[in-house]
Amino acid sequence: MNLLYALDLLGTAAFAASGALVGVRRQMDLFGVLVLGLVTAIGGGTLRDLLLGAIPPFSLQDETYLYISIGVALLTFVGHRRIEELAHPLLYLDAVGLATFVVIGTEKAMAFGSGFLGAVTLGVMTATAGGVLRDVLSNQVPLILQREIYASACFAGAALLYLLKLLHWPRPLAVLLAAALVIGLRLLAIRHNWALPRAGQPESSPQQD
Repeated sequence: MNLLYALDLLGTAAFAASGALVGVRRQMDLFGVLVLGLVTAIGGGTLRDLLLGAIPPFSLQDETYLYISIGVALLTFVGHRRIEELAHPLLYLDAVGLATFVVIGTEKAMAFGSGFLGAVTLGVMTATAGGVLRDVLSNQVPLILQREIYASACFAGAALLYLLKLLHWPRPLAVLLAAALVIGLRLLAIRHNWALPRAGQPESSPQQD
């Protein structure tokens, strides 16, 4: 699907910009900013391909992903003040990229014979592992380990895609519905500040006499 490929490149650009922005905010030099942009954009898909044994990884088979990642990261380094002003639109592009990565990752895992948990896990990994690597490299708590509806939206979309394909729904419709679910959940979570529940703080133990 040419549209899916176009959205994949768009998502790659959005992820590269978000990664590079983190590097700028952490006052990294040009090399550090480029590394964070590249890792965020292609890290998840690369890890997925290595686990599946799809060698060489997708970004080395189609270097367009590398050029876009490096180019966008460089532009972000140079014009980060302008990019910061576009932070809100970037959230929408990030959601589109997230959904596209989930769909591509889940489908690729299924093509390699993965079952439900394997396909869903690799779909979520494709969308989120790059961000995890970015946060680890920039010494931050990974976003998916915080309360935001992020990885859980990916899980829902990947699970829906797997089930729809299992029921032999037409591929374009299955892909569209799964991507729409991820985008919808992510944007609603941002708008309404949705978050997963977390364990309450433990009660203070009584003092010993």
